[in-house]
Amino acid sequence: MASPLVVDHAARSEQGSEWWRSAVIYQIYPRSFSDSSGDGIGDLPGVTERLDDLRRLGVDAIWLSPFMRSPQKDAGYDVADYCDVDPLFGTLADFDDMLAAAHARGIRVIVDLVPNHSSDQHVWFQEALAAAPGSAERARYMFREGKGAHGELPPNNWESVFGGPAWTRVIEADGRPGQWYLHLFDSSQPDFDWSNPVVWEEFRRVLRFWLDRGVDGFRVDVAHGLMKEDGLPDYTPDPDAGSMGGDAASVPYWGQPEVHAVYRDWRKVLAEYDGDRALCAEAWLPTIEKTALWVRHDEMHQAFNFEYLETEWDAAKLRAVIQESLRAYSAVGAPSTWVLSNHDVVRHASRLALTAENPQGHGIGPHSPGQPIPEVGLRRARAATALMLALPGSAYLYQGEELGLPEAIDIPDEARQDPTWFRTDGERYGRDGCRVPLPWVADAPAFGFSPSGASWLPQPAEWASHARDVQEADDASTLRLYQHLLAVRAGERLGEESVALEWLDWGVDVVALRRGERLFVAANLGTEPFALPVEGSVRIVASSAPVDGVSVESDTTVWFVID
Repeated sequence: MASPLVVDHAARSEQGSEWWRSAVIYQIYPRSFSDSSGDGIGDLPGVTERLDDLRRLGVDAIWLSPFMRSPQKDAGYDVADYCDVDPLFGTLADFDDMLAAAHARGIRVIVDLVPNHSSDQHVWFQEALAAAPGSAERARYMFREGKGAHGELPPNNWESVFGGPAWTRVIEADGRPGQWYLHLFDSSQPDFDWSNPVVWEEFRRVLRFWLDRGVDGFRVDVAHGLMKEDGLPDYTPDPDAGSMGGDAASVPYWGQPEVHAVYRDWRKVLAEYDGDRALCAEAWLPTIEKTALWVRHDEMHQAFNFEYLETEWDAAKLRAVIQESLRAYSAVGAPSTWVLSNHDVVRHASRLALTAENPQGHGIGPHSPGQPIPEVGLRRARAATALMLALPGSAYLYQGEELGLPEAIDIPDEARQDPTWFRTDGERYGRDGCRVPLPWVADAPAFGFSPSGASWLPQPAEWASHARDVQEADDASTLRLYQHLLAVRAGERLGEESVALEWLDWGVDVVALRRGERLFVAANLGTEPFALPVEGSVRIVASSAPVDGVSVESDTTVWFVID
């Protein structure tokens, strides 16, 4: 494989407007990225120290999962103060230093925002608990009277995404059981009541706080969950739909039409600022067509393409979801946003080799059926990424996928920390397996993640071979493949919608296309080798696995030109 091209990232970041339409955005899960303090938990100074590695990788922006003040009941997605940094991760000054260092390298910064719910330690919720039913303090959250003769039953039958009931009853000031509050996630994460204009105004303040500091945008957690159907009717989810699944058209707490007004309001706030600030929705919706409604011209700029992420390793299905994505997003003037892994799903180096059903949010552990075969998973992951990075639009990468990291499966039960594990009494393993801290240096304590050797989740011993320093020295490594793909993607402007895409019919097991005038892309998802049906001298530009002449092996993607 040829050495990566030299790319001027600073120049790229200044090219025109609407950078988010074609950007490669790298997700940092701060507690697992790099620990500078030695406490075993990653932090913001650790991010700053590793920015040059990300610059060499070739990304345009980073997205940081929550680092705000939090009791960490759900790894920071339970926010107690939206306008401060949790001491686990550093200080506001550390954030400002990181932001400045990223911008100096031409890397933009997106922060995670959690508007569906707060921590139960948030000052608002503590005020609500101390106040009386019907008070202004309680009206900021979803407090309701219970059913039954004495209010002893929850207001409806909703279940938490993490398992168990979605309602918890409070003890009132007089010591008697009182109202119930809604928490679609953990009981420590009460849902805001977005029918209350006070909540709208508070989040305008939060947006401006971070925009004033210079952030380039926000990834919005559970963006489809803010509004609930009037009357809060009972609903029983499909047990096979996954933790965020179900037809959002019928789920009374997902994808309600009223939520679009929130993001139109936020879009106006972002427009007050110079430069291109972007909003990206984490919205689990039943179809691409419905997801595209979130990125109309006056709403979000991006929405994660979860239907693409969840598509199985099948050429016809992949081709169909890509074509539908390009059609639906183009119809509303938005780019498609491609993603294969994140902090909530089984890493695609394992997921693509599973041989049994694995609903979203369940995770995999030592007793899960259909255990992945590591060699198959990595080969397919490399091929899937090579196909994804050839597509027009923005691409999201999850930290560690550039190292080919698989899911950490053999985490001891006593080390697990995901609320899903506890709320389901160990029935679901949850998301710990994709959140294990990264390996940087093969022979260092904690593989270079922490100078003390501490690690908040145990790292598999076999990850030594995945360490970044090992892969930097190996031309055939997954890291070097990512560096090369991103360099070619930038040089050929493959993320831009203006570079033509032509579909090629090269067989039922092959996803094939041409980008621009000269670059061909072919992904062989079949079980037999595939001969490229072209005339002339083929020059391989990039390949996810070795290619012999014009023969492409199974589970391999190639980029090539014809000289």
